[in-house]
Amino acid sequence: MKKLLTVLVFLGVIAFSSSQSYAQTDTTQAATEEVAPVEAAASDVAAVEEVAAEDEQSFHQGIKDKFIEGGSEFMWPILICLILGLAISIERIITLNLATTNTDKLLARIEDALAKGGIEAAKDVTKNTKGPVASIFTQGLMRSSEGIDMVEKSIVSYGGVEMARLEKGLIWISLFISLGPMLGFFGTVIGMVQAFDAIEAAGDISPQVVAGGMKVALITTVGGLIVGMTLQIFYNYLVSKIDSLVNSMEDASITLVDILVKHKLSK
Repeated sequence: MKKLLTVLVFLGVIAFSSSQSYAQTDTTQAATEEVAPVEAAASDVAAVEEVAAEDEQSFHQGIKDKFIEGGSEFMWPILICLILGLAISIERIITLNLATTNTDKLLARIEDALAKGGIEAAKDVTKNTKGPVASIFTQGLMRSSEGIDMVEKSIVSYGGVEMARLEKGLIWISLFISLGPMLGFFGTVIGMVQAFDAIEAAGDISPQVVAGGMKVALITTVGGLIVGMTLQIFYNYLVSKIDSLVNSMEDASITLVDILVKHKLSK
């Protein structure tokens, strides 16, 4: 009986030890399985970042190579047109955004000033407000003593001056929009001439002979079209912004005349 109990205890100890070792093995495997996906994910992220960096580098290198292949004598003028056109466009965008005025708020302040302090108080409001609308109002108020008709004429005349200021620089953007593609087409013609010269010199019309000239022709055309399309987008935005400002000035000027008539400041 004692031997049987001893055997049973011995078998129990062995079974318990085996279960503990299996549990530790499973825990280790689970931890390993948990760490493996993390390491794999980290390696995948590093691989993606490396591929993205290589793609970015290859993109810039590709642009540089195409620029060189197009010929510096053709591509540099096209690039200069793009840089100058973008510089003028950005300057105009900033200027026009700064020239934007809340006309409703300005008219309310002018009407309140007219009711409390007359023309001089209204002129103080317009002089202390930036923008073409306030400048036009100042010119109109300065002629208020000469009658409503003179106020209207002054507003119309000075409105033309302010409109010319708003349109300043657009003629240069328009020039670069036309000049960029024209330079590209000029490079195209020169590239075709080079291709035919190569054919004449080689006495053959194989693709290898004409490839160099055709490449110059196509690359310069693409460069010129990119300049034209890019600057055309900015030009259309600026024209739309100027039209919006002009419409705002016209509506506000009419309202100003109505306010002057309402307060009977001049007949």
